Amino acid sequence: MEASTIVEYKNIISSCKEIFLNKNKDYGSAWRILRLPSITDQIFIKAQRIRTIQEKNLMKVDEGIENEFIGIINYSMIAIIQLNFQDDERIEIPFEELDSLYDSSSNETIKLLENKNHDYDEAWRDMRVSSMLDIILMKLYRTKQIENNNGKTIISEGVKANYQDIINYSVFCLIKITNK
Repeated sequence: MEASTIVEYKNIISSCKEIFLNKNKDYGSAWRILRLPSITDQIFIKAQRIRTIQEKNLMKVDEGIENEFIGIINYSMIAIIQLNFQDDERIEIPFEELDSLYDSSSNETIKLLENKNHDYDEAWRDMRVSSMLDIILMKLYRTKQIENNNGKTIISEGVKANYQDIINYSVFCLIKITNK
């Protein structure tokens, strides 16, 4: 695996985390009120907007797709945090705790990236952003189906793995967009 992948990945996650923490300073952790299916739908909205822009080659809202990928990453991190907080009814989470939760979720996700990137030998570098977005959308549909089945799967990985893959593909897209 290229050493630059980890550096690029960490730089993007660091930027996403900064936005996440600043939004939490503005809004608090109001997102705690969201149930997982609502978070999944929020991620879906962002991914669908990117796809629509790609297909129509036209954007009418002055906010680029890079911001949407950042939103996908941060909402996926929120989903992972929510999964770990299912028995915690607090709406407000102290800033320092959120900082730590974001780090632990991103560290676990980067470990998955390192393992998969090793096995797939950086194959994502030869993929198109549009193809990776399609995979993100597919993983969102899978997640919705698992949620509709009350989280039960027979053989498939659960929603957390899908959120982690969504984060990783979104980071890959941002790396490719940034390196054009």
